[in-house]
Amino acid sequence: MGASWFQQVGYGKTLDDAYKRSCEEAEDEYGHQEGYNGTISTTTYAKDITQEYHRSKLDLEQFVRSKMEMLNKRDCCAICLQEPVGNKNKTKSQVEHLVTPGTKRWVLKYVVYNDALQMITSCDTKGEAVKKGREYTEKHQSSTYICMEKTLDKGNKKVAIIKYKKSTTERPGRWMFFGWAAE
Repeated sequence: MGASWFQQVGYGKTLDDAYKRSCEEAEDEYGHQEGYNGTISTTTYAKDITQEYHRSKLDLEQFVRSKMEMLNKRDCCAICLQEPVGNKNKTKSQVEHLVTPGTKRWVLKYVVYNDALQMITSCDTKGEAVKKGREYTEKHQSSTYICMEKTLDKGNKKVAIIKYKKSTTERPGRWMFFGWAAE
C-alpha cells in the first residue's frame, strides 16, 4: 500500500481534541477501509511542531514543504494557527430550579433491565416483574435483572437543570495538520 500527502485544518479545545475530531470526520467521509483510506485517520498521532515553525521564520507553506521530505508514512504534524481560549468566567454553569407544586409521593417499583442495563419495564409487584423478565430472557436469550427502585408516583422527577455558561471570549483552537496518510 502507498501513501498520500494530506493537509487540513482542525478545531478543538486541545490539540488532541482537534486531532481526534479530524480523524472522526475523515472516517465519516471516507470510511475506515482497514486503516488505508488516505486521510488523517490513518496516522498514528499528531506531533506538535508549532515552536519549531515559529523559530524557522519561514512562511507556513515553505515550512510545510520543508518538512514533507522528513516525514514517513503515517506521520502527522500539527501547527497551532490560533490558540484556544478557555472559559475564564468565575462560575461556568447556571442552575435552573424546576419547582412543581403539590405533594410528592414515592412508590416502590420493580424495574426489569436487560444485559446492557436498558430498562425493559417497570412493575408494581416482584412476581409481575419476574414474569416479564422471564419472557424477555426466553425471547432474547439473554439475562435480565430486576431491581427495586423508588419512583415518583406522578409529576416531574427533575428538580434542576444545570447548563454550561459559555464565555463571550471562549473559542476553540485551530490547528493545521499535515503528513503522509496510508492508502
